[in-house]
Amino acid sequence: MGEEMEYLFESREEASAAAAERISAALWRRLDGQGEASVVVSGGTSPAGVFRELSKTVLPWSDVHVILSDERWVPSDHADSNEKLVRDTLLAGEAQDAGLLSVYRQGVTIEERCSEINEELLQAPFPFACALLGMGEDGHFASLFPDVGNLREGLDVDSRQLCIPVETSASSHPRVSLTLSALSRSDEIVLLIFGDAKRDVYEAAKTSTNGTPVSHLLRQKRAPVHVYWAP
Repeated sequence: MGEEMEYLFESREEASAAAAERISAALWRRLDGQGEASVVVSGGTSPAGVFRELSKTVLPWSDVHVILSDERWVPSDHADSNEKLVRDTLLAGEAQDAGLLSVYRQGVTIEERCSEINEELLQAPFPFACALLGMGEDGHFASLFPDVGNLREGLDVDSRQLCIPVETSASSHPRVSLTLSALSRSDEIVLLIFGDAKRDVYEAAKTSTNGTPVSHLLRQKRAPVHVYWAP
């Protein structure tokens, strides 16, 4: 059953290192149990320190599948691509042999690609060992923004859709996002939050019954949520 735990740090470096250690431990548990493991990671600026720490961690990375929590519908060499960010920062050093599920594929529609990814996720080691997520000041996680037209589907913890296309005014690109149904099928979730403004959003979400998207993440009962915060 899901539960929520908080870890407060004086610096972002300390929070990132501790989050990386938890993710590494989660990967080891899955690797020991089934020989392969999947980890979900987010884009943005917050996870960069975690990626740097993980890239220095000794693991059988060739048995690890890295999956993006969300992605902009742009080629993987585009400056705005989360895949590019992950390849440049996480899949380096010790982690260079990890596999990565690419989201963008030329020649298909975003809807077609989401249907394909739904099936591809089920072929990867599942459930996920861990999901590393960030949160915006609007309370979004992955690409489940408050103004997304199909947000209800994205937040339905019992949905059979693991991946959906989304559009938001926060982005000039269409996006692909894992759903809460998919993300909650993790052994555990690490929610990385930096700054006082986001801390206030998080504190409000903890007691909300119908608020920001992150309130739904905190209320789901399937996966425990470990919150790592630093100023």
